[in-house]
Amino acid sequence: MKNFLAPQEMANAFINIGKAKANNSVGKLFVLAILAGCFIGFAAHLATVVGTGWTIDGAPALFGLKKFFIGAVFSVGLMLVIIPGSELFTGNNLMSIALLNKDISFAKLLRNWGIVFVGNFVGSVFLAWMFARMSGLTDGAVGATAINIAAGKTAAIEGHNLQFFFRAIGCNWLVCLTVLMATSAQDIGGKILAIFFPIMAFVTSGFEHVVANMYFIPAGIFSKHFDAALGASKIADNPDVLNWGTMVSQNLITVTLGNIVGGAIFCGCVYWWIYVKEAKK
Repeated sequence: MKNFLAPQEMANAFINIGKAKANNSVGKLFVLAILAGCFIGFAAHLATVVGTGWTIDGAPALFGLKKFFIGAVFSVGLMLVIIPGSELFTGNNLMSIALLNKDISFAKLLRNWGIVFVGNFVGSVFLAWMFARMSGLTDGAVGATAINIAAGKTAAIEGHNLQFFFRAIGCNWLVCLTVLMATSAQDIGGKILAIFFPIMAFVTSGFEHVVANMYFIPAGIFSKHFDAALGASKIADNPDVLNWGTMVSQNLITVTLGNIVGGAIFCGCVYWWIYVKEAKK
């Protein structure tokens, strides 16, 4: 038995995967989506902890190495999503393969994406509330890091949304390639390796993932309640700039659209055209 699928087999596998996702019940989709939001939230909290304290004499230091370690630990999120199984909006952008192959309707595609997006949001915000508001884990330096991350993702800067759109394309292009590779791998060790490197690459590169941001930004908002965290953050003098409205207007809308382009078009449509459409001919 071979331990991976060939590219054509890998792409064609997503026809049946897309059909199964499109026809799953609302209840199961929603619960699986909540789980995926929590799993990505676990990784995002871990990344926040690892990203805290990288200074020498009070100045930022070892920037590239810091980003690498943050990316390395964040990869655990997609491992939890793919191996135990759950529903992640960004990975489900690959349902475009089944859509283009006319195995699912556009309405069923939107049904899945809508339910999963909301479920991911619920799971991510719940975990952010649990860790950043109720557990005390962000009462201090880690909380300041959480606030700074969130503020950087919601800053009202000219050209900010356009920049984040292209960062989001790069992100989900890599995430969906990761899902393809993990599907290709036929053993758990292969799946872990297939997930680790591209996810590490997207986080280290500074790309934007909408479900990760569903944790990062609320975690920063909740951490503002701790005086020590807020006082050590970059927005101590103007904490109101970070809020639920700026989360949506300055980040989630733009990043969602960019993720769809990167995953559904740059990855899903291209692989359908290369390996599925031509094979049908």
